[in-house]
Amino acid sequence: MKPSRLREKAREDLDHAVAYYAEHAPHMVDRFADAFLAARHHIETHPGTGSARYAEELGLAGTRFWTLNDFPYAVFNVERADFIDILRVLHQASDIPARFEN
Repeated sequence: MKPSRLREKAREDLDHAVAYYAEHAPHMVDRFADAFLAARHHIETHPGTGSARYAEELGLAGTRFWTLNDFPYAVFNVERADFIDILRVLHQASDIPARFEN
């Protein structure tokens, strides 16, 4: 198992998602948090899994994403020597390449 580290942008992404659910579907906040933690655990215990679909388009070799169960979000990450680098947590309907540029 490799530990994961959230980049500041990933933390901001999570904050925005939680704020959205808190406003529009408060009963879903805990479920969203649990889904993220489950995805994070999967990434830590199975490094290198997930889709590499955006790696070339983003120009970030080794970038993969794993989706949250029951929520339209993807955890973008890169496996480093000693840890999993969680880059972003983005809504799958968003313009992923544009969001990475911000």
